[in-house]
Amino acid sequence: MATPTLQQPSFLLANLKADTSTKPLLQRCQDLAKIIDEYPAKELHLIFPWLVECVFGSLDGVIAGWNLRLLNSRCSEFHVAVEFLNPSGPMMKLVYKLQAEEYKYEIPVNYLPGPVKACIQEGVLPDCPLFHNKLQFPLTGNLALSIALNPFEFFAFNFANCLIAPKSVPPGQQGGCTDTAYFVLVDMYLKYFLPGEGNVPSSPCSDARGSVTAPSPRSSGVSFAGYGLHTPSLLKHHIFHQPSVNADPAAQEIWRSETLLQMFVEIWLHHYSLDMYQKLQSPQEPFSPSEEHVLVVRLLVKHLHAFSNSLKPEQLASSPAAHSHPHASPLEEFKRVVVQRFVQQKLFLFLQHCFGHWPLDASFRAVLETWLSYIQPWRYTAEKTQPDPARTGPESWETFVQENLLVYTKLFQGFLNRAVRTDLVNAKNALMVFRVAKVFAQPGLAELVQRGEQLFLEPDHVLHHRQHHRAYLTPGPAGTGYLSPRQRAVTDTAFRVKSHVLVLEGTDCSYRQMFGSELRGAVMRLVQIIAQARQTAKRISDQSSEAAAGGSFLTRFWFGPPDLGNGFSGAEPEDTGEVLKKTHEFLDRALENLCQIFKLNQGQLAQLVSCLGPVQDDDQDLLPDCTQGEDGPVLTDLGRRQIVNGLRRFHIQYQGDPELQPIRSYECAVLVRLLYRASTAVNHRFGPHFSALCSRPDLLGRLARRYLLDQEGPAGPGRSPATRQTQEWRRRPRLSLRPLASYRVLLVLLLVYLGGAVLARGPGSSSLLLLLGGALVLGLVVLLGDTLRAR
Repeated sequence: MATPTLQQPSFLLANLKADTSTKPLLQRCQDLAKIIDEYPAKELHLIFPWLVECVFGSLDGVIAGWNLRLLNSRCSEFHVAVEFLNPSGPMMKLVYKLQAEEYKYEIPVNYLPGPVKACIQEGVLPDCPLFHNKLQFPLTGNLALSIALNPFEFFAFNFANCLIAPKSVPPGQQGGCTDTAYFVLVDMYLKYFLPGEGNVPSSPCSDARGSVTAPSPRSSGVSFAGYGLHTPSLLKHHIFHQPSVNADPAAQEIWRSETLLQMFVEIWLHHYSLDMYQKLQSPQEPFSPSEEHVLVVRLLVKHLHAFSNSLKPEQLASSPAAHSHPHASPLEEFKRVVVQRFVQQKLFLFLQHCFGHWPLDASFRAVLETWLSYIQPWRYTAEKTQPDPARTGPESWETFVQENLLVYTKLFQGFLNRAVRTDLVNAKNALMVFRVAKVFAQPGLAELVQRGEQLFLEPDHVLHHRQHHRAYLTPGPAGTGYLSPRQRAVTDTAFRVKSHVLVLEGTDCSYRQMFGSELRGAVMRLVQIIAQARQTAKRISDQSSEAAAGGSFLTRFWFGPPDLGNGFSGAEPEDTGEVLKKTHEFLDRALENLCQIFKLNQGQLAQLVSCLGPVQDDDQDLLPDCTQGEDGPVLTDLGRRQIVNGLRRFHIQYQGDPELQPIRSYECAVLVRLLYRASTAVNHRFGPHFSALCSRPDLLGRLARRYLLDQEGPAGPGRSPATRQTQEWRRRPRLSLRPLASYRVLLVLLLVYLGGAVLARGPGSSSLLLLLGGALVLGLVVLLGDTLRAR
């Protein structure tokens, strides 16, 4: 495109809007890059809100934008979007260009996270300093409250909100993958603004001091002191992320890292709070995160651990050397406090809600892995091998465990409550139990948690008399913030653990010990359920092996009727023999790890298993609650709830006409239809003769019963309900020609005729030999099958 000529902003915006419907994304991005380079900030200011909405979509989800959550690496527009939005791309250059001029952009309060919105509407200063002194009152009474954000904050807010905004997924597309443009951009922003090595790169648009001007405190806006009921001086202080004019250039750059992280945490995690939780339940519905949302949160957790662990050992807060160097850089201070001060409380409430409200299905794996990632910071160190939490820096990891005791113990209890209500015969559920048991069985971790509980249970008569206890929970002198010269180390570890529990649970919390007698009983119950699931999985696996071994010779070589009922796409893949073997392995290893964690000996384990007794063959205890109706089982309300929550289920199996099942990929569609018409005509013409043939007691009758009758039999108690008409229809003898439509059978027939041609046999001779050989094999299969059953 030719270099755009300078024109009025209204015409520029109109032209850009017109281009969205006429030009491809690549050309639009190229045009925008040139416009951003050549136009002054005064004119770019007017197109910025439209451009942000065009890219990320509207806050209410009506406008989809570029659909970053659906663009994956296989899409042609993926690389175009990532190149335009990366931290050094044209979009971020526009942000910095506007940031230097201190423009402001408004966000309605209604789109803020629930607890923040509730605080503002009640006139209370929000906890997060990101929303301080930014409230804008409407000029008329008809407009809603809003907050004014600088360009970088406005961009970060819309980018973060893009993840949780309601989206309509087009047919054939699925979100939630980790190769989407949105996921890739989140990873890029985290690595750029929260680097493990070196400093945050300087912004491309710099002022005289070498960096983009950090946002200055607002003087024209209305502060909460005038709006509300509490003055800021009476409320606790937070990070003050506006560096002074004379600050070090590194301090000038750190505000972007803080702002981006705070925005991510507020928008993605801050939907639940101790004070507002009950208020948010009614009349407002609680926020329910998606699996995609949780996967992005896990990415954030993993990167923050790597970012925090990139500190050198002498710079760690638990290291004595850390307190002898008061002149640490702002980025080092940020690394030291980032997990505990920015993420811990909001992530704990977020995970606690997910543990209590997530459906009892395999999608909970995303939540589980997020939790396991957070409680294993030693996995994200610079070392290539996974360190032992009890041996690699025991003091530092012990401090982390103590400061996150509830994240270990209370969420373990939440998982335990879920595990005893799930179907552990399902391999995906068994894998989750194994994963948790494996993590807590790491050498030394259970001992660290147990020591933390002992510290919490120490007498606390001193706790309420300490006047300095807020020194651990809040920053230093007013105006210095968290990123001030290092606070003195907290030597009273018992007080540290108690403070952590009080911050997350409140003063009226009732703590349940992870290694106490009450929870030990729940673990015993889980051990019993695991042992029972092992027996069930082994029995089903053995039955599958026997069924496979008892299959006819012709079935193995593709001449017999295919197992269309069990091969139906609606069947549960977890019921296959190989998967059940994995289930048994997962449960075995989970049992070993649980015994190691809670010090269960073999005698106790044998006693628990002996109390189970034999497993019922009919699986009646695993079926949903139902009553027997005229056409078969009828689900009760309890049975419906059991199926919805994944507690019980029928063994799904196709029980209609096998000839009418969907055409498989290994079948010729034309032959399936032709052979169906032929077999229908034959069955209609010779149906009575087939019935008479099946009633004969001789070998011919046995052959007819073997190949003309349904071998599945009527629906048993473990199968899904079937009408009485369907069951009667399945008992009728009929000829099925559908196996001949299989490509495998056609290939074998072709090889037979080719072999006949090589041996100078004509098609007639080859067909006759094939029929005679097939009849001989059919008779042998029936005779051998009867002999084996008699034994």
